[in-house]
Amino acid sequence: MPQGTTLPPQMPSRLGDGPTPMEPPFNVDAERAVLGACMHKADIIDEVRPILGDEAFYRPAHETIWRALLAQHREDRPTDPIVLTELLQQQGDLQRVGGHAYVFQLADAPYGTGSAEHHAEIVREKADLRRLLTSAVRTLQRAQEPGADPEAIRSEVETEVRAERERALASGQGRLSRFATDGWSFVKETGADAEPLWGTREKTVWAPGESLMIVGAPGVGKTTLAHQVIFARLGLQETVLEMPVAPSRRVLYLAMDRPKQIAKAMNRRVFPTDEKILRDRLVVWQGPLPTTLDKEPDLLADLAAAHRADTIVIDSLKDAVSTMVDDSLAVAFHNARMRALRGGVEILELHHQRKATADAPRGQRPSLDQVYGSTWITAGAGSVLFVTGRAGDPAVTLHHLKTPTGEIGPLDVTHDHVRGTTTVDPTKDPAVLLRNAPNGLTARDLAAVLVGGGEPERADVEKARRHLARLVDSGLAAKADGIAGGAGGGQQTRYYATARHLAAVG
Repeated sequence: MPQGTTLPPQMPSRLGDGPTPMEPPFNVDAERAVLGACMHKADIIDEVRPILGDEAFYRPAHETIWRALLAQHREDRPTDPIVLTELLQQQGDLQRVGGHAYVFQLADAPYGTGSAEHHAEIVREKADLRRLLTSAVRTLQRAQEPGADPEAIRSEVETEVRAERERALASGQGRLSRFATDGWSFVKETGADAEPLWGTREKTVWAPGESLMIVGAPGVGKTTLAHQVIFARLGLQETVLEMPVAPSRRVLYLAMDRPKQIAKAMNRRVFPTDEKILRDRLVVWQGPLPTTLDKEPDLLADLAAAHRADTIVIDSLKDAVSTMVDDSLAVAFHNARMRALRGGVEILELHHQRKATADAPRGQRPSLDQVYGSTWITAGAGSVLFVTGRAGDPAVTLHHLKTPTGEIGPLDVTHDHVRGTTTVDPTKDPAVLLRNAPNGLTARDLAAVLVGGGEPERADVEKARRHLARLVDSGLAAKADGIAGGAGGGQQTRYYATARHLAAVG
């Protein structure tokens, strides 16, 4: 608008307008965002209409524009601001809603179309609150009338509440059903059998639709490992720890914890030829979020939509939640996590261990209860990698504490702090160990090597047996069944490298 021009009385005087203590609840920004999204993409009208229901907009001008959008969409006509202003002009409503300039201002609102449903829910919630407030005021007025009958008022209130409940369910039909699907589609068509984001089907580190959490003490290389996964998602490398990583469209990195150090760590992996990819496909948020995820569960999904990202990296969890030890806040954070995952956003989270376990001996297998915070933080994660070692030590161990499919490791790995790369110690690779054992290995033999000496426990032996069984299934090992024991003892099942396995490296 030209300088000095004022908006009509029904228009908000500034973008941040909200209700004063004397006004009913409303959110003008959410109303603008919904209308702007519908102008940009007519199909969004079908998505938000069941959520909004009737008379959801607080501003009369917005309700008029919404009805014009519905009219255009019903007749399969364009909903862009040019066509819409023409329709409003024909109806005699254009100046009443704020004129040509205001309609185009709505269309230029700085929000993506991906958040329209969330914004519509805000609009609907405010409308529901206004209805309840109106009902409460009527009840108060009736109760103050001379000769008021409590039973009659109570009956009227119950009738109004029941009608409001039925209306809310009807108008919210889309909200209540848009994420529901039939059983066959849920099992067969929701991507449960999709290829891993990192790893293989047999050994999945990061599964689609499930978050990956990397845990460890400060300085053990969580960020170094995460950056390699991110760069692989961006297509700048194909594998991490010798396992494939699926490409991503765009990554949003929430650098909340010491962003300058994160930039310095990333710089080890960045070359001049990477500039276009990093400018186009990596977005970095620096410092704290506008609010914590437990207070605003839609924020994670909204951030992904605003930046058109299909992958979000949270660095680190302690900066995203008000407190990590409160169970209710942990559940609220998981709600935020699941809303983003439901929208097709993949999540990688960096987190810390409890301080009391920081000095545990290297090689000792950690457990999920050593992850800092409420148990619900890890309960909602799809996969948990725990890095053990001393701060700054290039040699650390990866433990896969929560697995989507087969467990990887434990892996002894080495960080190259100059190049920002991580490599697997081949002396702990079951395939390498079997190949270098001319007399073969038993499950107990392999378990003893993997645990780093000492007597392996039964769980260690069973894990080693699964490693060897996978090598048999892949044709890299042959199995010689053992003989049951008795007075003369027995013979354990032994595994040998096949000629194919030997030829692959010889």
